[in-house]
Amino acid sequence: MASQVSTAPVRIEDQQYQSHILQGVSRTFALTIPQLPPALFSVIGNAYLLCRIVDTVEDDNGLTAAQTRQFAEMFIQVVSGQVSAETFAEGLFPLLTEHTIPAEHDLIKNTPAVIRITHSFNPVQRAALERCVRIMGKGMADYQETESLAGLNDLPAMDQYCYYVAGVVGEMLTELFCDYSPEIASHKAQLMPLAVSFGQGLQMTNILKDIWEDRKRGACWLPQAIFTEAGFDLNDLRPGCTDARFHAGLTRLIGIAQAHLRNALTYTCLIPAQEKGIRRFCLWALGMAVLTLNKINQNQAFMHGNQVKISRRSVKATVLLTSALAGQDWALRQLFDWASRRLPQVNVMGNPM
Repeated sequence: MASQVSTAPVRIEDQQYQSHILQGVSRTFALTIPQLPPALFSVIGNAYLLCRIVDTVEDDNGLTAAQTRQFAEMFIQVVSGQVSAETFAEGLFPLLTEHTIPAEHDLIKNTPAVIRITHSFNPVQRAALERCVRIMGKGMADYQETESLAGLNDLPAMDQYCYYVAGVVGEMLTELFCDYSPEIASHKAQLMPLAVSFGQGLQMTNILKDIWEDRKRGACWLPQAIFTEAGFDLNDLRPGCTDARFHAGLTRLIGIAQAHLRNALTYTCLIPAQEKGIRRFCLWALGMAVLTLNKINQNQAFMHGNQVKISRRSVKATVLLTSALAGQDWALRQLFDWASRRLPQVNVMGNPM
């Protein structure tokens, strides 16, 4: 349920800050968000910053589990207008460590500016943002308390984790798209489950890319059961692992991520062809994820995320090609098939197709 915070005129300096800090906390979203129609640019930029604040709370390893949950719950109340943003920022900012990048330090310090923009949106938009922050904040705090190098129990547990950190974001974006366009809203029943799958495809790609960075901080988001079935114990995982059993599990997960990204393409093609800005927003993220999966698949013994990071040239090619084909569903499907042709072909449950 949306809060009863009344809308107020947005300060120019707050909007300027939002545009500035997006550049600092995410080059990808700083690239994709401006593609959106003007009516969506501010709300989705703001939504991303809200999610980034939640993520900062969850990721700073200088906070105890109790502090993480405390600030996650407090931020939920900040977004709904029950606690002041100043109280939140003044409490959290001094506790952040060097694990949190300088741009995120700045974002936390300037939470009040972000929240003033949040509270300027219409009731449907605020309800979508509040729901996302509530589910994400509570879910991520629950999972953080069970972090271990042994990984998550099984694929359903990984699905649930991906929902908390990305699937719910897909639902929020879909709510915002539907509020913006009655034509998009007419496809809402089809879009919602695909939005969750879209988010999972992007998040699984991030999990696979960040295996070693996560393990350095004591976390593993891979599903134990997938590797146990292949005869490998995740507790034995070390950088540069060449064990065929580990690679069998990794290959299966790459295939599952690819299947989710195929659903992401279906989602994008349900957006009206004339909404090229929204389509570009989706296609650029989708294209970069497919290219990242290819790099992981081709170099399964990688030891650092930078080794499977796509080049700026690849990003530029993705942007140019998907932009040129944004309104042509048949061409987009052919492009996806070509780009993913070397990836394992499984369904979202991990079974061969």
